[in-house]
Amino acid sequence: MENIMQNIPMVVSEILLAVLVLTVITNIITQVVKKVTWDKIPTNILAVVVSMAVTLVAFFAACQIMLLDITWYMVAGAVALGLFVAYASMFGYDKLKEALEQITK
Repeated sequence: MENIMQNIPMVVSEILLAVLVLTVITNIITQVVKKVTWDKIPTNILAVVVSMAVTLVAFFAACQIMLLDITWYMVAGAVALGLFVAYASMFGYDKLKEALEQITK
């Protein structure tokens, strides 16, 4: 139990770093796809689809690299992380855009 408690800060910081990187990648891909599709797809739906795809690909790649056996609850956690990344990318980008518009005015 003591070993698990010592690893919690390291694991939390790694997860937050992963969320940051996945959010940035999701924002970039979403903006590129929006320009290609001429805004035919609603941005929020596109962000959820892209974030799920990016998060699940990163999850399966990490499991493959670390030679981990994939279980159902790990996939459920990756899906939950994908929803968190989608939320951060949808509302984080909008708030950043609003802040930049306020600064330039």
